[in-house]
Amino acid sequence: MPADPLNSTEPPHHGSEPTSAVVDGVVADGTGLGPGPVEVRRSSRRRRTVSAYREGGRTIVLIPARMSKDEERRWVRVMLDKLAAQESRRMLDDGELAARAARLSEQYLQGRARPATVRWVTNQNTRWGSCTPAEGSIRLSHRLQGMPDYVLDYVLLHELAHLLVPGHGPRFWRLLEAYPRTERARGFLEGVVAADRLPNVPCARGE
Repeated sequence: MPADPLNSTEPPHHGSEPTSAVVDGVVADGTGLGPGPVEVRRSSRRRRTVSAYREGGRTIVLIPARMSKDEERRWVRVMLDKLAAQESRRMLDDGELAARAARLSEQYLQGRARPATVRWVTNQNTRWGSCTPAEGSIRLSHRLQGMPDYVLDYVLLHELAHLLVPGHGPRFWRLLEAYPRTERARGFLEGVVAADRLPNVPCARGE
């Protein structure tokens, strides 16, 4: 995945971030978004970039002062997911990926989806996964490596469901209803795409 200006996880150097009041705070809800409380700091010097880092038992999220509350909530979730992904980054090999797919099929699809192969590929830059039902093959984009487990599981389930239903009609989406994090995973992936599209505007000194 190309680098983006939102993916900063290092604490700012002394004096690099203006003193700003804590205007909001949320507590992680125990669903894997991040440990401990989250502190949101707004800065009038920030124009476009959002960053996050761990500090003791807290997560600090730095956002532009002009952001709305809805934007704040969305970016807090995106940055918590990014941090969690970076902290648990470990690439599964193809064998582990296939075993994971088998477990997901048993848990959510009654074991009916049985892929012949599940593997990582590096030539899928416009979609997260693909499958060929006639061959029973599933391919996942390498860009998923390091993303939160629930996102990887959603993409795997999505492709497993395609082994049973080829299109995206009502029957297909009913298969995914059993997975409790479908909407969250889709939101995360949409956030990644949106972040990649943000202009990489050079920060002025002091941002």
